[in-house]
Amino acid sequence: MACQIWRWGNESLHFLPEKALWREIDRVLMVADLHLGKAEVFQANGVPMPSDGDAGTLNPLLDLCHAWQPKRLILLGDLIHARLGLTEHLRAVLRALPALCGCEVVLIGGNHDRDSWLEGLPQQPSQSLGDLWLSHIPETPPDPDQLNVCGHLHPVASVQSRSDRLRLPCFAFDPKGPRLVIPAFGQLTGGHECGERYQQWLVADDAIVPWLASFPNKRGRQTA
Repeated sequence: MACQIWRWGNESLHFLPEKALWREIDRVLMVADLHLGKAEVFQANGVPMPSDGDAGTLNPLLDLCHAWQPKRLILLGDLIHARLGLTEHLRAVLRALPALCGCEVVLIGGNHDRDSWLEGLPQQPSQSLGDLWLSHIPETPPDPDQLNVCGHLHPVASVQSRSDRLRLPCFAFDPKGPRLVIPAFGQLTGGHECGERYQQWLVADDAIVPWLASFPNKRGRQTA
């Protein structure tokens, strides 16, 4: 599958069409916003939804880990949708996640993870990784030369013609942050238009498609 290599200072980052970010230098895979257990939360509130949504999110994650063989998987928050959706089965899956993925798993806590205890996956605060500042909600890094990499916003972009309109997940870069927002990984997540303030790369047909570049980017640059 075609990925897009994008460089920020000394960082070489791969935008993957599976809606994940790959940090080449130390084989770190990053995903955000899985929202596991969301179907069960809706069911508990009387909304009929099928219960197989987690498989549609977890199986692609395991396939991704098996394909890229990361040394570490970093979850950028909102691993679960709510404590109400933490069934015993889901808890068992999360306990086994490092073994299933074949690597260390790090969870940076998100707003949906708050007040939930996940055995074997303690929620960690925002943190540095090389020239990156990793967080769930967009933050200002303590070092002004760092790039904030985050989730939370579920960025999507609109592609339209006279007769049709599509909303596609995207990677979104705000040069004024500077901030890179990665798309939501979960199958049952919605999206929010990120607008022309962001440079955008669409996730479409198993490929990454450069789409919108409204601002000059002095540090970030892409390569084929």
